[in-house]
Amino acid sequence: MSDTRQLFGGAITAILPHTLIDASDIRQVPDTQEVFLYPDSGTSIIIEALVRVAADDADAAARFHFDSLAHDNSATDSNVLNVEVRTESQGDTPPPIILHGTQAVPKFNSTTPDEVHILLALYRVQSKNVDLVLSMNAPTKTSGDGAISADGLAAAKRDFDVAATSLKILDFELFV
Repeated sequence: MSDTRQLFGGAITAILPHTLIDASDIRQVPDTQEVFLYPDSGTSIIIEALVRVAADDADAAARFHFDSLAHDNSATDSNVLNVEVRTESQGDTPPPIILHGTQAVPKFNSTTPDEVHILLALYRVQSKNVDLVLSMNAPTKTSGDGAISADGLAAAKRDFDVAATSLKILDFELFV
């Protein structure tokens, strides 16, 4: 079961599973992010407003954000599996550019990095010089707890697709 969630004080909405935990209820989250955690795994969803990257090509812009995420995660390896430029939009919200990839992310001084599936939706708000990035981190192999099964990954992908296609920017003044 999913609910329409109000993000950034209601300036953005998206349909997300109702079981997700708002990370700001348990730790500090930057003002430019909304972070949601799955209660039964290490899977998370992050919505982040960023300065628009210089790349005009949709594929290159999505790859830039994926590479930036790999850098932030200290990934030892990363692979883009596919990039899809969608054409359907939600009202004034630009259509998303969808990227699916994997990253090898070392955690807690483990000698074996976790395998994390990354799903990324990029909304390029050119008029405000903003890239809105929706990303999902879904660990499928971990040295500890938190990994999801193949069925869990398929369910996470469905959740991500619903969130990515339902995301609506209602108040563009958020990006002032």
